[in-house]
Amino acid sequence: MGFELKNIISIKDFKKKDIEYILKLSEKMEPIAKSEEKSNILDGSILGMLFYEASTRTRLSFETAMKRLGGNTIGFAETETSSATKGENLTDTVRTVGKYADALVIRHNMEGTARYVAEVVDVPVINAGDGAGQHPTQTLLDLYTMQRLLGDIDELHVALIGDLKYGRTVHSLSYALAMFGVKMSFVSPSELKMPRETLHDLAAAGVSVQETEDIRDVLAYADVLYVTRIQKERFPDPQEYLKIKGAYTIDSKLLQGSEAIVMHPLPRVDEISHDVDNTPYGKYFQQAFYGVPVRMALLKSIIK
Repeated sequence: MGFELKNIISIKDFKKKDIEYILKLSEKMEPIAKSEEKSNILDGSILGMLFYEASTRTRLSFETAMKRLGGNTIGFAETETSSATKGENLTDTVRTVGKYADALVIRHNMEGTARYVAEVVDVPVINAGDGAGQHPTQTLLDLYTMQRLLGDIDELHVALIGDLKYGRTVHSLSYALAMFGVKMSFVSPSELKMPRETLHDLAAAGVSVQETEDIRDVLAYADVLYVTRIQKERFPDPQEYLKIKGAYTIDSKLLQGSEAIVMHPLPRVDEISHDVDNTPYGKYFQQAFYGVPVRMALLKSIIK
C-alpha cells in the first residue's frame, strides 16, 4: 500500500503503518542522499519554503532533499525578506506561494499554523515546526536514526531529557514512540515537565512512563538519551530561563559505562559537552544527516 496522507501536520495524524512506510522508503533514498546514486523523480517540481522562525538543519535538509530528487525550491528563510514586513498577512502569503509551488513547508512560532495553512491552500503542506506544538518530520528522522543504529524500535527504552514542556520535538516523538510500545523515561526540571495532556494521552494508549529530575536514574538501562536544549525563546519570563539554564550537561565522564547513544535535534547550547562528539555515544550529526533521506521520502510521497 502507498502513502495516503496529503499533509504532514502532526505525528498524531500518522498510523504506525504510515511511519513504517516512510522509514522503509527512507532507506531506499539513502544512496541518493549520499550522492552515490542520482534521481530526477521530482524534476520540474517546486517546493515552497516559508520559514517565519529561524532554522538551519530543517530548512537546509528540505532544500537538499528536494534538489537531490531533481526538484527546486523557492521561499524565504526570514520574514525580513518577505512582504510580511509590509504588513501582508499569513493567509495572503501562503495562498500566493501555493500558486507557485507543488507543496509548501512552513515553520511558524504559533501553534496550529501549519494545520490552518493546509486548510487555505490547494497543495500539500508540511509542518516544519509550529511554536511549542509539533515537529513531525523531526520525529520521523529521529525514529529512522534509532532504527538504523539500534534495530527494532519496539525493543528500545528511550529517555527524553531537558525541556519537555516547550520542546515540540519531544512532544511529537513521545506520541510516535507510543505507537511502537517503546518504554520511555522523562528527565527534566520540575518547571519543564512533559505537559499533563501528553501524559494523559500516553496513559490512554497504555504507555507508562517514568518521570525523574535526575539523569543518573536512567543511565543504566536507557538505549537512547534524547537530549533537548532549554528553549530560551519559549519562556515568557527571561528570569525563569536563567534559573533553569544549564540544568543538565552530558559529558563523556557521565556516560562512562552506559550503552546508550546520545541524540539531539540540535542546535545545542551547553547540554552536551563537545567531548562527547567523537565518542561512540554521540550520534547527533549522523541524526542530522538522516533528515535528508527521510525528507526525500516524504516529498516523493506527497508530491504527485
